[in-house]
Amino acid sequence: MTRLSDCVTQIKGIGEKKAGLLARLNIEKVEDFLYFYPRDYQDRRSTVKIDSLTPGKAFLIRARVALLIKNNKYYARKRVLRLLVDDGSASLEVVFFNAKYLENTFKQGAEYFFYGKITADEGKKQMIHPEFMTTDGGAEKGIIPIYPLTAGISQLEMRKWQRAALDSLDQVCEYMPPEIMERNRLCSIGYALENIHFPLDGQKLKEAKFRLIFDELFLLQAGLMAVKISRGPTGSGIRFSKDADVGEFISEMPFRLTRAQSRVIGEVMGDMESGRLMNRLVQGDVGCGKTAVAEAALYKACMSGYQGVLMAPTELLARQHYDTIRRSFSPFGIEVSFLSGNLGQKERRETLASLADGKTGILVGTHAVIQEDVVFNNLGLVITDEQHRFGVNQRALLAGKGARPDVIVMSATPIPRTLAMILYGDLDISVIDELPPGRRRTVTRAVGADQREASYAFIKREIQSGKQAYVVAPLIDDSDVIDARSAESIYKDLISRFGEFNVALLHGEMKQKEKDGIMEGFRNGDIHVLISTVVIEVGINIPNASIMLIENSERFGLAQLHQLRGRVGRGAEDSYCILITEGDSKLAAERANTMVRTTDGFEIAEMDLKLRGPGDIFGIRQHGLADFRIADLLKHMNILETVREEAKNLLESDNDLSMPSHAGIKERIDKQFEPVL
Repeated sequence: MTRLSDCVTQIKGIGEKKAGLLARLNIEKVEDFLYFYPRDYQDRRSTVKIDSLTPGKAFLIRARVALLIKNNKYYARKRVLRLLVDDGSASLEVVFFNAKYLENTFKQGAEYFFYGKITADEGKKQMIHPEFMTTDGGAEKGIIPIYPLTAGISQLEMRKWQRAALDSLDQVCEYMPPEIMERNRLCSIGYALENIHFPLDGQKLKEAKFRLIFDELFLLQAGLMAVKISRGPTGSGIRFSKDADVGEFISEMPFRLTRAQSRVIGEVMGDMESGRLMNRLVQGDVGCGKTAVAEAALYKACMSGYQGVLMAPTELLARQHYDTIRRSFSPFGIEVSFLSGNLGQKERRETLASLADGKTGILVGTHAVIQEDVVFNNLGLVITDEQHRFGVNQRALLAGKGARPDVIVMSATPIPRTLAMILYGDLDISVIDELPPGRRRTVTRAVGADQREASYAFIKREIQSGKQAYVVAPLIDDSDVIDARSAESIYKDLISRFGEFNVALLHGEMKQKEKDGIMEGFRNGDIHVLISTVVIEVGINIPNASIMLIENSERFGLAQLHQLRGRVGRGAEDSYCILITEGDSKLAAERANTMVRTTDGFEIAEMDLKLRGPGDIFGIRQHGLADFRIADLLKHMNILETVREEAKNLLESDNDLSMPSHAGIKERIDKQFEPVL
């Protein structure tokens, strides 16, 4: 008997080659088939007579080939095969393009099943490239699942293997507590898995979907809450000294804090002095001043005798934080060190030694700070910037380098607060909802490719007035596959257009030394136009850069466009963002119109949710969680709110899930959130 834990090669028809293809779909064990859900379904429960077919829908018909036309002429370079089929009620034209391989498949006078969408060509009904099968073999009937596949695997094969895997369904144990199932009218897990793949009718499919969506969201919520609980009860964190007053540090800042910054610093200081373990999300729009909050917390930690670390997702951003923090802390005699994968061996050894003996008070770096040989003397505070780029696991690894340090995660990707409370269920949330005085609104314009010349002329005038400009492209090099302008081609173009100015190119594949030199040149004004990919998306702060032009803006998401736009408007004068959009996509037009209409990051996040869904925005993969296979945070908000309440009730009654009836849930949460718990 096949076991769920067996390799897929235990299923008949799957050899090593097919197993390798299935691995691309993350199907390696028999159990993986059960949780590999269809992307769509075809209703083939009964055949339909040809005279009843309506255009725009797909149908299953049984018909005889009355006429077979092999057309040796080419249509759009593809050989065409036409069949005239008849079922006694009427006739229908069945068309196959690029069909030389099918020319000897059909026999005139023979009957076949055909399944496909009906189209109308000048009033004549056609079925284009349908699935087909002989009548003696029998057609697949019922509600037929359609799976997301990879090259080399057919739908017929996948359905056959799924049926084989379902023979082991009795090994799947129910893990949802009976009271939760009863309150929410959930079907059993076995019933759900059987009917998500081969539903007998629409109602059973609906019941299966609801149960599996509920499960995914429930495990997310229960897992995040369990992470929070696992970090310990009140009093289990560091109690930082109340005498380490941040007032002196704040008074030395070259600007006055906004009310929102002061409020959030107060929330952070309250956590640090309370003795509770702090796990706080500091969220705010581009340019709201999150770094000042981070610096105040780092000062508190150092003055209390602890070390602090700030981790950033890119070397450019990490180095900028390092330069800023080093300047801020030098008057107080606190040593700040930098660590990245590009550091030389000697410099790395010296940095690690200084960190281990406690000489370094603050470490700033990339994900290199979580490597095994990075050892702190007395780590008390962990800060991650651009939180959506890091996962729960990476935060846990960094926090594990200290004895239960306080944790702050910062994000400039605005998230609607209610959704943030659900998605970041393991964190308390602070929002900086105010921009510093003097920040000017960036004027945004969306234009077509026909206005490129005028846009470049405007950039030239800005540069002549002493300003600097960004030009952003979606690609580094030209592509045969993607129709978009590349940074390389724009660079060559602008060198000739702006011959009297310094034009530079920056992208992620350059060596770090070269990138640093270019950014330094742009920062000190030697470079007038910086052509770049999205490597400048986060954190780069050049107040004199007043204009940004984004080529092929249709290839960027709204949140990303908002982040990019945030690189300008950082000075006291007017700034501009020009979005050049090619094509006539309705989605691209909606995105561009949103950017023109508002600079409110939270409003933009709401629109991004509607247009793209949450997976792209929140980077679920980076969150350290299993990918959602069936749930959708936007579509299923009502279910999400229900499961949040259920998860809360469950963990209040059994906070470590030690009761026997909760063993199945604990096993799944442990597997999904390892090594966080």
